[in-house]
Formats: sequence, structure tokens, C-alpha cells
Amino acid sequence: MMGPAHSLSGAAAWLGVGAAASALGYGMPWPVLVVGALISSGAALAPDLDHQAATISRAFGPLSRGLCAIVDVLSHFAYRHTRLKGDPSSRSGGHRTLTHTWLWAALIGAGASALAVYGSHWAVLAILFVHMVLAVEGLLWRAARVSSDVLVWLLGAFSAWTLGGILDEPGNGAGWLFTQPGQEYMWLGLPIVLGALVHDLGDAITISGCPILWPIPIGRKRWYAVGTPKPMRFRAGSWVELKILMPLFMILGGIGGIAALGVI
Repeated sequence: MMGPAHSLSGAAAWLGVGAAASALGYGMPWPVLVVGALISSGAALAPDLDHQAATISRAFGPLSRGLCAIVDVLSHFAYRHTRLKGDPSSRSGGHRTLTHTWLWAALIGAGASALAVYGSHWAVLAILFVHMVLAVEGLLWRAARVSSDVLVWLLGAFSAWTLGGILDEPGNGAGWLFTQPGQEYMWLGLPIVLGALVHDLGDAITISGCPILWPIPIGRKRWYAVGTPKPMRFRAGSWVELKILMPLFMILGGIGGIAALGVI
């Protein structure tokens, strides 16, 4: 799928998690619901860090372009050195390999949680800033395309600073779910994992599929492209994505958010 659809699906997924958490007695304070949805929306773009033409490649200027180039090479390296006999021997790059797996999602989520817990307030702000910028790039794709990168960064920084201050207020969610002393903001890794996995599932319903289960071998393949039956798949950016899936994500997200807040 394309960036806007990925971002919408990430936000909708976290709002759905908020509804489920509320039903189970772990209701999210509204700042956690909002911040988590934005983080998940931004994180839903992150697996395309292996693709230099993706939205994330331009999000932070030369820094993100350089990082994308490095991740592309590392992903291609991982593919070539872990493939089995059933996996294609020729591949031009690392797109839809390493960063499109459950293991990658788990590792970046765990890393973000550890950074938030042990890296102090500034680490939390850095995590928020990165994902706020990505959320702007994804959810406000058309506006971000015609504005300068600096304006997007300023909006991301302002959002991160404001929301970080709100979360720090007592009862607003710094210690949501993980309640022991020293566990504040450990939950920040959850929307990051969710966003990455939702991205992978979105790619799995397109023509190419997604090797989300790597490194678990399936048959003679380690990079098995998981997906729906081929007649049900579509091309990224097609009318199915624009006319059906994106409106569906908006509706489901709205219902999830209302349920998470206890309105229904």
C-alpha cells in the first residue's frame, strides 16, 4: 500500500486497541489514545526504510535518505545470506525483506521502550518527534508534499513538545499499563510494533505479498511472501486502496476511538 493508507491503517489499529483495552479494564487516558494513534500512524511508514523512493526517505532530508540507503544494503545482505533454495536467487535490492518482518517490528518496539525508560525525558521527546513528523507526512501527505521539510519538522517538534508535556501531567498516561516505578513510558513501544505489523499486513494483501514470518522457514523458503489468495490482491495505489480501504480505515478508526473513550 501507499503511505497515506499505511498511516491511516496504523492510526485505526491503535484506536481499535484502545477500544479493546477499555473493554478489558485497561482504559487509556485520552492523551495515550491520541499519542498512540499518531505514533502508530508514523510507525506504519517505517518498514519502508528499505526503499529510497518511500515517504520516509524524504522525511528527515539527507539524514533519512542516507539511512534508507544503508538499510537497503543491509536488508539485501540479510536476504542473500539467509535465503533458502526456494527463495529467488536474484534480487535487485532489499525492499520488502528485513524491515517487513515480525522480528524487525518486535526489535524496534523493544528498543523504543528501552530508550523511553532509560533515556529520560529527552529520549521520549525524540521518539515523539520522529513519529509526529512521520504521521504528518503520512496523514497530511498532500499538504506535506507542497510544504517545506522545515515546516513539517517544526510541526512535528511542536506536537512532540506539547503532547509530551500533556502526558507528563498526573493521570494523563505516562505510566499507563506499566505501573511500577521506573516503567513510565514503557508503553511507547507498543504502537511502534503495531504500526510496523499493520504495514506488513497491508503489504501482504497487495500483489507482491510480504515476508512477515521471516526467519521462520515455510517449505523451501525463508522469505515466503505471506498474502491473501492471489485473485484477492491488488496493486498499491489502486482504486481498491483509495476508494475502499482508506474510507474503511477512517470509519473503523472513528468507531474504535469512540469506543475507547467510553462513548459507546
